Amino acid sequence: MPQRYPVIIITGTPGTGKSTHAQLLQDASPVPLKHINVGQLVKDNSFHHGFDEQWQSYTVDEDKLLDELEPLASAGGIILDWHTCEIFPERWADLVVVLRCNHTILWERLEKRNYPLKKIQENNEAEIMEVVLQEARDSYPQQIIVDLKSESSQDLENNVANIVEWINQWLKDNVHEDEDDDTLSSDRTVPASR
Repeated sequence: MPQRYPVIIITGTPGTGKSTHAQLLQDASPVPLKHINVGQLVKDNSFHHGFDEQWQSYTVDEDKLLDELEPLASAGGIILDWHTCEIFPERWADLVVVLRCNHTILWERLEKRNYPLKKIQENNEAEIMEVVLQEARDSYPQQIIVDLKSESSQDLENNVANIVEWINQWLKDNVHEDEDDDTLSSDRTVPASR
């Protein structure tokens, strides 16, 4: 059986640094990981029912999206980068990283993106109320969830280093030599997050 690498979900309120973390993690990972920006995938492949003008976002066709992602998640070796995580089946995730940010910093980041005021307010309220963190807690085993502060370049650097450390531990815990034929195999056991 070929080696399987972990599936890492990086989630958080828009503006918390998900794509930046995912790209840097892809570059720093000791194993090949493919960064999938789920929002971009939805737009590029029309996995949506159209654009909602009121909320300034696409209404996602979850069935089409999950059908596309299922074989990739089953194979492993991906980073799923999206503002929500509860859509992804529990069986896919080896690690769920929820990025958190002070609401004042988040407000400034969203203003720089030229988000409409209503969308800035909505996302800020979601961050204050820990909506994404709660979605993760409601959807996945607690031992695979980690919430990380994402307010500075130092946070970014530390977070990526910690996730790389987690990957190295995951590899030690999930890859072993088969006593009969010296081939590598993996199982779904997940070490506790740090």
